[in-house]
Amino acid sequence: MKRQTKLFPKALKALEMLGENIKLARRRRGITSALMAERADMSLMTLRAIERGSPKVSMGNYMSVLFCLGMQDDMAGVGAADVLGHDLQDARLLRRKGGMA
Repeated sequence: MKRQTKLFPKALKALEMLGENIKLARRRRGITSALMAERADMSLMTLRAIERGSPKVSMGNYMSVLFCLGMQDDMAGVGAADVLGHDLQDARLLRRKGGMA
């Protein structure tokens, strides 16, 4: 039996927003769902699930659609401006320097 991923409500909402943004980008470009599904090499049902923000669709399928829209670089930027991560890293470095002095 396949394990189902459980997401927090905020994560589900973020996926729904991603799906809606993908759908809007497709429509702005005048691409039909059928054509997008064909270009992304997926079924129309999978594309519809992506546009609803389904967590059951693989990240690879999301990336295929983003690539077809010319938006693949948007995903590459996720986490690039990780302010909290940089702050935590800096704090660890400072503690190490303080411990060595």
